[in-house]
Amino acid sequence: MSAPTYIYLASPLGFSEAGRHYMYQVLVPELEKLGYTILDPWKLTDEHLITPVASMPYGLDKKTAWAKLSTTIGRNNEAAIEKCHYVFAVLDGVDVDSGTASEIGYAAALGKRIIGYRGDFRLSADNEGLTVNLQVEYFIRKNGGNIITELYKLKAIMQELCPHIN
Repeated sequence: MSAPTYIYLASPLGFSEAGRHYMYQVLVPELEKLGYTILDPWKLTDEHLITPVASMPYGLDKKTAWAKLSTTIGRNNEAAIEKCHYVFAVLDGVDVDSGTASEIGYAAALGKRIIGYRGDFRLSADNEGLTVNLQVEYFIRKNGGNIITELYKLKAIMQELCPHIN
């Protein structure tokens, strides 16, 4: 049996109920069908660490607890990006989510291949030659990555960019 091929899922979809539904009912199953093991930043930090902080009353103690926990979350995500073979980045929104853009930049600096997905039809680029923000798109394409705008193209682009796909 071969070692798993890890794909880091950079995405703001975990912030909303509708986003989580799409991510876990559509997107993650599609990636898993292609044989990837998903490194999901929304699940990398134990919920038992997050829930108590999120449940605290507003104030300085909560602010301090979030600052400490945020460092843990950031480190967990950093380690997962370092471990992954590829990054799959959801680029929807009026502008690409700042956390997703940061993950793209870090992955590109590490030489990771990045596959962007923008199913959002709104214009979001700096000029007519791009799909999203100039720097975000540059870093996606820097190491041979690409952007798809329709999920049905996922298998074909993954076969093209990630040779382990059958």
